[in-house]
Amino acid sequence: MASSIAYNRFGLGARPGDRSSGEPKAWLLDQLGRYDPKPAGIAATKGSPEIATALIDYRDDRRVLRRQMAASPPVATPDPTMSGAGGAGATPPAMGGAMAAAPPPVDPQKRALMDARQIAARAIRLDYGRAVAARTDAALVSDAPFVERLVQFWANHFAVSTDKIEIVGLAGPMEFEAIRPHVLGRFSDMLNAVERHPAMLLYLDQAVSVGPGSAVGLRVAARGQRKVGLNENLAREILELHTLGVRTGYEQGDVTEFARAMTGWTATGFGRGPKMGGVPGAFAFMPAIHEPGDRIIMGKTYPAAGEAQAQAVLDDLAVHPATATHIATKLARHFAGDVPPPAMITRLKTAFLKSGGDLPTVYKAIIASPEAWVATPVKFRTPWEWTIAVHRALGTKTLQPGAMVGLMNQLGQPVWKPGQPVGYDDLAATWAGPDAIMRRVEAAERFATRAAANTDARALAPVLFPDALSAATAQALTRAESPGQALALLLVSPEMMRR
Repeated sequence: MASSIAYNRFGLGARPGDRSSGEPKAWLLDQLGRYDPKPAGIAATKGSPEIATALIDYRDDRRVLRRQMAASPPVATPDPTMSGAGGAGATPPAMGGAMAAAPPPVDPQKRALMDARQIAARAIRLDYGRAVAARTDAALVSDAPFVERLVQFWANHFAVSTDKIEIVGLAGPMEFEAIRPHVLGRFSDMLNAVERHPAMLLYLDQAVSVGPGSAVGLRVAARGQRKVGLNENLAREILELHTLGVRTGYEQGDVTEFARAMTGWTATGFGRGPKMGGVPGAFAFMPAIHEPGDRIIMGKTYPAAGEAQAQAVLDDLAVHPATATHIATKLARHFAGDVPPPAMITRLKTAFLKSGGDLPTVYKAIIASPEAWVATPVKFRTPWEWTIAVHRALGTKTLQPGAMVGLMNQLGQPVWKPGQPVGYDDLAATWAGPDAIMRRVEAAERFATRAAANTDARALAPVLFPDALSAATAQALTRAESPGQALALLLVSPEMMRR
């Protein structure tokens, strides 16, 4: 039973060749030394500088086209793509119904703008698909699935969402560059890497935040030319979601003061104020938009220090007791049930505080917690977890770019697109609705149809769930009318749906 828990609750699901070592806790601990932060598939994807360069080029092209449109009157011409075999020499349509259906004229400049947008969107979608495929392949073949699960946990904790076009290509690089290298380090290092990554700076509008009393803010206000000002989004989410948690002793005034301290934190090529050189998308501090002065946040004074002012706040937040409680609660919920056991929360919080936020110390406390080893399944798998577990069970080693994107859209958990900074819910009620279950059943039937010829579900089941296969599931597999039906039943069995 413990091996099944290690494979499924701590890991991402067993593979056909996996064999229990008989020491599940040692197997989990050993993964901390075997984890690869940059496997080949992820190393081959584009990094944030390349993605940012393409975005900046697109923005520049769009800006030039809009200036051209503003400088010259529109020229209406027939749309060649909508006039059938017509064009310049086409016969005019007959009066009446044909005339009413004639396509509207298209301004060539608008057409150029639309084309530029479509080309940029197509390239970004390709980068996104490749990044999703790299993430998926890492999860499918990893020999350190416990650590891969933790990578995905932190990526959801520091959620960005691809609702914005700038984030579509940058969400993957943020996980690969800011989460993976620090998943076995200190929480403060991961926090710093995430808050300075262009994906987060753009998603929560930090890159365009301008201190009202800064040099740029005062100049723009004097001219009255355009609206610029303080943006509190990132400061608020750092306090509410990334560190302390909601309603944990800070006020609106603290959010505003923290936002003022953070002004000047931006991404090269995206922020407001004077243009800066450097690597596109890289973190940059721009003194000209930084709000001058000391800041008082949660009763503590942070002297004026430019970039270091917000950094000092972030350092304090990273080791705050409320942050330890927040992180401990989320981890306990992830490994021990939707209602996290208070004793386990206390244990993880203590490990966090005593170690100064050393994450492996916290992970070892999770492994040592008896609440995470109860025999009854404690979590309902999310669509991502279920899909990865199914493909590991089938021995899949790689998926084509686009395949996982489509599947996760179908199952209701698009990758890196929770639609909100809080990320996807980690609760059964979010994922266990009848419609969601039916979509998994349909997907399982497709997987089983393709894999049944090489897979014996009755032999595979004890490998996936050693000493944990229920009599009901075993009997259902025995009574199945075909190998395909048996495999489909296994993929949607209670053992596979829950962990």
